[in-house]
Amino acid sequence: MNMKMVNVHEAKTTFSALLERAHNGEEIILAKSGKPYARLVPLSEPSEREPGLYADEVPESFFDPLPPEELEAWET
Repeated sequence: MNMKMVNVHEAKTTFSALLERAHNGEEIILAKSGKPYARLVPLSEPSEREPGLYADEVPESFFDPLPPEELEAWET
């Protein structure tokens, strides 16, 4: 993976371009006072979700109505 270090001032003035480069797979290291501070990387593709995957692991009590004192706490 390509990597480039960019100081914060330069990053502020070229943020759109840096964002596009990160989106295209480049890792951008943001530096503050010449020291690595943060990393701008592309997001990974979201994984496929399978509905009901943990249905057998949810206890029945999860679906019970909340007790009155709990409901009152949410309403205040």
